[in-house]
This record gives sequence, C-alpha cells and structure tokens, in this order.
Amino acid sequence: MSSSLKTTATVPEIARRNGVIRNGSRVVPEEVPIAFSYGGSTHAVMMGTPADLEDFAIGFSLTEGIISSVAEIEEILVLDEGRGLDVQITLADDKEDALRARRRHMAGPVGCGLCGIESIDQAMRIVPNVSTIAMPLSPRDITAAMAGLNSAQPLHAETRAVHGAGFYVPGQGLIAVREDVGRHNALDKLAGAVIRQNGRGADGIVVVTSRISVEMVQKTAILGAAVLVAISAPTALAIRTAEEAGMTLVALTRGEDFEVFARSDRVLVGVVSDVA
Repeated sequence: MSSSLKTTATVPEIARRNGVIRNGSRVVPEEVPIAFSYGGSTHAVMMGTPADLEDFAIGFSLTEGIISSVAEIEEILVLDEGRGLDVQITLADDKEDALRARRRHMAGPVGCGLCGIESIDQAMRIVPNVSTIAMPLSPRDITAAMAGLNSAQPLHAETRAVHGAGFYVPGQGLIAVREDVGRHNALDKLAGAVIRQNGRGADGIVVVTSRISVEMVQKTAILGAAVLVAISAPTALAIRTAEEAGMTLVALTRGEDFEVFARSDRVLVGVVSDVA
C-alpha cells in the first residue's frame, strides 16, 4: 500500500553556525493531504506523512470508532491524486451502513486532532476503562521505552521534524514504531501496526515524542493500553480523562527522570519523598 510520493525532500537553506553564515541544504519531511474515503465518500482529510498508510487507515478507523476490529475492513486502496492521496477503505456492509448514518466531514491540520468535529459531545467522548489492566512497570521500563523510541525513528533522525509513537512490551522492548509530522497521526499509525501484528493494547504501553493532549489519551484507551508515556507534559484535561479511564500517565520523560500524573500505582518507584 505504498505511495509514489516521497517522504522527504532536500531543500536549500542559509545556516548560521558559530557566527558563520553558509549556504547549504537540509532534508525536511513531506506533508500531504491524506483523504480517508469510505464507500466512495470522503470522511476526513488529514495532513500527514505519506508513509505506513495502511496502518494509518486501520488505526484511524479504530480510534474514530468506525470499526472495532480489523476484520471489519474488507479492502484498502491508496490512490495517488497528484497533490495528495485518497485512501479508499471498503467496510463490511453493516459497518458501512452505520458509518453512512453518522457521516460527517472534517479537516485536521497537523497540530489539531479534533478539528472539524461537530459537537462538544464528540470532543468529550467516553473512552474505554482500562483500570483493571495491571501492567506493573519499573523505572527502567519507562526510560528504556523512551530511549528505544528516540533511537528507532529514521525519519526523525534525518529531518528532526516528525513525531514518533511506539508500543513497548516489558521483557520484549519496542515491537512497533511509527512516525508522522502529526502526533495524532503517528499514534493512529501505531494503533494500526499493533492490530496488524495481532497485538493487544493491554500487553504493552504507548510511548510518544509529544505532549499529552486529551485525544492522545482517548486514542491510547481505545487501543486498549493502560499506560501512556510521553516526552512532554500533559494538559489538565488529559490528566482528568486518564484518571476517569484508569490510565497511568507518565510525562516529561528525559533520561532517567520522569513525572507520573495519574494511576502511579502501576509504576514501581519505591519510596516517595515529599519535596518542599
């Protein structure tokens, strides 16, 4: 399901380094419109990186509530429309009928995963409860997951301009990593990759190179994972949503340091000292 569009481009630049200005070039990521069409009708248009599109289609369909299982997708075709891509998804008849009944259109720019929704209720949707998933983690698991993700992003290493999302299983390490210019897109791609590998969200943790917004919590819960680890901080709404879902949030993960914002009982940190 690959596209003829490249994922990167080399562009000229003028760089100032150590007080010296030089002409040069830099590799930057491509960003294209990616349309998701169901039954021949466009449902959403996202700006994203033209890679791992089948994973993206499956993950997006799952986290948007269009499907509950990959078996409900009959076919995925990627059409190159020149200035963008049309990912055509054929659903089982009952899912196609259900989607047609709730049809909506949205356009999601790279920095906003909720743009284009039609109501406050859609933004504040109830997410699956993951409170019964044990998933005990040591500090070493958390730091290893983030370190592994940082070293498993070839596109970021080349461009320094994309987000990454990984699925870490204690005792196994990272079993999937996906990248995109949009953090929500990277997480959708990861969800699709985990599902295609017959993985279960309950068996591991999601680790991301971004802040934690409420939609990152929602998507992680829909995948079925009980722990979300991030390099940056969460929003207050993300914390409240994670608490309601019984999800552990670990953020500001830098080297061996991290902060836990919800369900800290899963993280085996030993003695906790109060800091004045």
